[in-house]
Amino acid sequence: MTVSCPTRGGIVAAVSGYLSQAGCDIQDSSQFTDQQSGRFFMRLSFLPEQGLEALADGFAPLAADFRMDYQFRDLSQKAKVVIMVSRFGHCLNDLLYRSRIGALPVQIMAVISNHTDYQKQVVNADIPFHFIRVTPETKPEAEAAIMQVVRDTGAELVVLARYMQVLSDQMCREMSGRIINIHHSFLPSFKGANPYKQAYEKGVRLIGATAHYVTADLDEGPIIEQDTIRVTHAQSAADYVSLGRDVEAQVLARAIHAHIHRRVFLNGSKTVVFPASPGEYASERMG
Repeated sequence: MTVSCPTRGGIVAAVSGYLSQAGCDIQDSSQFTDQQSGRFFMRLSFLPEQGLEALADGFAPLAADFRMDYQFRDLSQKAKVVIMVSRFGHCLNDLLYRSRIGALPVQIMAVISNHTDYQKQVVNADIPFHFIRVTPETKPEAEAAIMQVVRDTGAELVVLARYMQVLSDQMCREMSGRIINIHHSFLPSFKGANPYKQAYEKGVRLIGATAHYVTADLDEGPIIEQDTIRVTHAQSAADYVSLGRDVEAQVLARAIHAHIHRRVFLNGSKTVVFPASPGEYASERMG
């Protein structure tokens, strides 16, 4: 269960009391009050004695009193995801593997690309592959085709796994909070194209990757996850690219894991990201 609302006294007692009276066994709880925005955020994991629809219906009057945005979600149901990729396949490969072993409990409904480099690999994994060419002249038609795939598959999340095309403002607005991008830089540094080259030219000693929600402002969306790796003066720009690949894959996977487990809350231009509940990182099998 996730809850966000204006902060006031008694929220935790009201929510936990309702679940307790409904026979739910609370396993884990996280909460945070943002003093700047005056918003309260809460996430609870619990074992219910009744269906989630009945729980949600019974919770509605209390939610109205506290002006809550809330959601009940059965995390045993795998999230439906569409992955988009261009010519760098390391993040795609990592997500396919994590999905296969259950480390990421997602159902990859389709892979979309503006190139055919990974078509055979995706099809061999029994996942539909959609080649949608993008040019300046065909961009509106291409995005319409992409959105059709998203709607047809029922995907709740689109992952840009090094998809090297800028999405339109319209698509960003329509999919607000439902598109995660991996940017190969430790934002807010080195936005836009060729961030590793920018970092190399600046002589930095740390390079990194940032997973964020996509907005109409390029590389400005709310940040979900970040990480870094050290580099030295002796390494080339090509070394930066190679070293950064592992960081990109790990950061993207962690961001997706947080999103599908409902651990991420949008909070203006930022996010609140709660830690995982016990057992949420467990895989179905080792390989």
